Amino acid sequence: MANMLINQMGLPKSIANVFAARNITTAKEALSLTEFELMELLDVSMAQVTSAIARISEITCPPYQTVLSLMEQRVQTEHMGGHLSTQLKGLDQALCGGIPFGVLTELVGPAGIGKTQFCLKLALLASLPVACGGLNGHVIYIDVESKFSSTRMIEIGAKSFPEIFHTKGLAQEIGGRIHVLRPTSLSEFTESLQQIKISLLQNQVKLLIIDSMAALAAGEHVHGATRQHLLGWHISFIKSLAEFSRIPVVVTNQVRSQSHDEICQYSFQAHSREKTVDDCTGHDSHLVAALGIHWAHAVTIRLVLDAKFGKRFIKLAKSPISPSLAFPFNITSSGISLLTDDGIELSGPEINTIHCQGHSGIINFDAERF
Repeated sequence: MANMLINQMGLPKSIANVFAARNITTAKEALSLTEFELMELLDVSMAQVTSAIARISEITCPPYQTVLSLMEQRVQTEHMGGHLSTQLKGLDQALCGGIPFGVLTELVGPAGIGKTQFCLKLALLASLPVACGGLNGHVIYIDVESKFSSTRMIEIGAKSFPEIFHTKGLAQEIGGRIHVLRPTSLSEFTESLQQIKISLLQNQVKLLIIDSMAALAAGEHVHGATRQHLLGWHISFIKSLAEFSRIPVVVTNQVRSQSHDEICQYSFQAHSREKTVDDCTGHDSHLVAALGIHWAHAVTIRLVLDAKFGKRFIKLAKSPISPSLAFPFNITSSGISLLTDDGIELSGPEINTIHCQGHSGIINFDAERF
């Protein structure tokens, strides 16, 4: 709208001609000057300048919106977009329905905490009939670390939906909707992205899972800013896939040790630097999500899977519409199960804190995995 031509805005012909004569042709050029500058440049009266600027602003500047109209737009958007239910009641309520369509949702946590278990259940749910709470669609599952287990998925399905998986032929039909890719490098993954984009249109794909993006990056043996630059294109492309296809895109992320330079960068981190450093030498290793700040900004929903004092938690660490909540959970034969649907409200740095407590597989981009 800023580049809209002034001669197309319905101004009086006399004043429009003056703008053209002074080589001010677009709204941006006119609005970049003060009224006094325009009056002097155009050699017209202040009343004429004020009237012209009011007209240009009315056409080019977005109008004010009420809270009511914004709420109505959101309802309409959610109706067109929707959510994939996780079948975890408390978490679904906190997310206003489940994993949202059209954005990136990240699962981050140490190895063995349950990220892949979560992904297997989501893949299963997306392929189920709508009557069973699913999306009745195909799933593309990018299995970077070869952790996908069809046996475990069948077990989750049989325990969660026995009436479906005991129906002859239905389990095979659902299994045929889940397409597993296993790229061995970031370059191989890059080559497959265009094919994935075409598949999203042709195969009624309703869910894309990447498990895990951090493992792809770790295999490239690059560090710091170089790694983030390397992933910049992939971040933009994956985000555009979510927006373009209006499906949920779920990406898992691993954890890495926090460097001393990263500790307490922000004023809202209430603990002193000295105290935080001391904490890192205690029972829990202080960990942070891998892939860095650019990736963190790209994801809309971040779920942190954490373990502390022998209990596992799903923490809703980032969401534009939900409070910061933690849900204790167990992993059972039917997949992840919440111990309570009432989330625990968290505040401060605790919502993003990731504890080690015996989990292996921490990503250290400057060395080997340990």
